[in-house]
Amino acid sequence: MKSRVMTQRLALALIALLPLSAACNKAAPAVSTAAQAIQIGKENVTVAENGAITTGPTISGALTPQKQATVRSEINGTVLEVNAEQGQPVGSGAKLARLDDTGIRDAYESAKSMKRAADVSADLATRNYERSKSLKEAGAISDRDLEQAGSTQSSAQGQQADAEARVASAERSLRRTELRAPFAGVVSERKVNVGDDVTPGTALFTVVDLGSLRLEASVPSDQLGVVKVGAPVQFTIDGFKGKVFNGKIERVNPTVDPATRQVRITVSVPNDAGRLASGLFAQGRVAASSVNGVAVPFSAIDERGIAPVAYRLKGSKVQKVAVTLGVRDELAERVQVTAGIMAGDTVLMGSAQGISEGTTVRIVGE
Repeated sequence: MKSRVMTQRLALALIALLPLSAACNKAAPAVSTAAQAIQIGKENVTVAENGAITTGPTISGALTPQKQATVRSEINGTVLEVNAEQGQPVGSGAKLARLDDTGIRDAYESAKSMKRAADVSADLATRNYERSKSLKEAGAISDRDLEQAGSTQSSAQGQQADAEARVASAERSLRRTELRAPFAGVVSERKVNVGDDVTPGTALFTVVDLGSLRLEASVPSDQLGVVKVGAPVQFTIDGFKGKVFNGKIERVNPTVDPATRQVRITVSVPNDAGRLASGLFAQGRVAASSVNGVAVPFSAIDERGIAPVAYRLKGSKVQKVAVTLGVRDELAERVQVTAGIMAGDTVLMGSAQGISEGTTVRIVGE
């Protein structure tokens, strides 16, 4: 009886152990080892593009007006009116200021009065001379009387001419009391106020024509072969981000600076829209030649090693590729790539080039 009870207990224990044995025989769940993708911003990538890459000597300098004039006083006087302010557009002949003309106007009126008297005297002397000629032909007067009438006429005509000159001089002086713009433009400087006493030569206003500007710059003498009158020039200006302006070479200095071995050039810059201002600093280049090809920004190429390389995204993974470079566009900061990458390839730039090859990359905001 005792033996049968122990057998039953052993059987029950074996039955209890069966689920544990089955659980131990099941395969363990797989553990994910996939690495997280590195996230980078759109500013760290660029797309290689087909286009024109322009090259030529770089230039820089400040923009200045093609036409600029300083309006100066030509007489002594006191300023009674100021009709233009700094930055104000003015037309050709517009009155900028007026000086006290009291004394000059009195002289002008006196000169006109003297001219009227001289005109009357000259007219009377001429009529007397004509009568004397008729009387001489009739034998009524002597040759001496005719000569006297002629002399009186000449003297009266001389006085008349002198009076006309005095009127013209006084009229010019009167006009000089009004200072006018020599051409249409903008008043860039006003150096006078009402009540100021001025003397001949005093600078009162500066007028500039901003319709056309010029850029004076220098290029190396070994680039003279591509620097010609009429050659196009492209440049950028601080404050106009991403905007490229155009001009053309107007003059090339025929001499080379012996100290710098540079040649001065003058570039004509149209400014019909009036967006540009005198004094702005421009940086650009003479567009000497242009080629078509695949181009990327300078920062997309790693040139720290023996040969240049680029870091391309291929299936979201970083791939290091050797590249062959062509011409460089210093103004646009782009370089031609003749081998290694193609148009449409996505390339890492800047700090993103430190990501290891084979790493998965996700572009944030793409």
